[in-house]
Amino acid sequence: MTNVTKATGITEPFSEDKIVASIKRAGIPQNLQDKALEYVKASLYDNIPTSEIYKNIIDFLNREASPVKAKYSLKKAIMSMGPTGYPFEDYVSDILKAEGFTTVVRSVLEGRCVSHEIDVVAEKEKEKLMVEAKFHNDPGLRTDVHVSLYTKARFDDLKEKHNFSKAYLYTNTKITSDALAYALCAGMGVVSWSFPENGSLRDLVEKYKLYPLTILTSVSSAQLQTLLENHIVLVRDICKNPNGLDILPMDTDFKQKIFREANAVCEV
Repeated sequence: MTNVTKATGITEPFSEDKIVASIKRAGIPQNLQDKALEYVKASLYDNIPTSEIYKNIIDFLNREASPVKAKYSLKKAIMSMGPTGYPFEDYVSDILKAEGFTTVVRSVLEGRCVSHEIDVVAEKEKEKLMVEAKFHNDPGLRTDVHVSLYTKARFDDLKEKHNFSKAYLYTNTKITSDALAYALCAGMGVVSWSFPENGSLRDLVEKYKLYPLTILTSVSSAQLQTLLENHIVLVRDICKNPNGLDILPMDTDFKQKIFREANAVCEV
């Protein structure tokens, strides 16, 4: 039996079902699914890192010139939004807007005891949410219990003065069992990479097609940083307004190349 090594260092048996589920979820066409699985199996060895399996699937999709390779890169693309957490805060704000909220990012609010910088304040009808956006750029890291603890403490200091109805914790990775148990016990909402079922970060991104700009392969790291610093975080922002690329010093042909790739992602 072949084992794989996860980002956390834990090993587990290789599962064909998990590979098939991941490529189906990414929308890889039926006629390529079996080929993708065989391509992965041909490169297996004992204790292969899951990151290498991921790279092998991307390599296969590149060879097939499949536009869904961008969608398969979703988790990595969100982690590439760093090194600071500011673009992720903007990203969470966009997700909440898609859910019907009006949002404000990075508000400094005076509490009963001290002032706090709140990543996202979201309002809809009678709801007013205080949102902590916890960003990690390492797939092996999980949001731990101290994040749930300080989010609840900040909420308690602010809720009466600012009429907050609930605290929410959004994170781009998984959350530890203690962090989740405390948050839920304390009445907080949690959205992590894979929680809750049918409402996780991955689910919401796919539901609203909120693919991050970092999913594009035709844009350099420096160019991505410039766009993110100007609060352009979604591929659909480029699809809707190609002129947003004008802040980048590049010729028209290269802008058209980026725009074509962005359109391919928007249409997936």
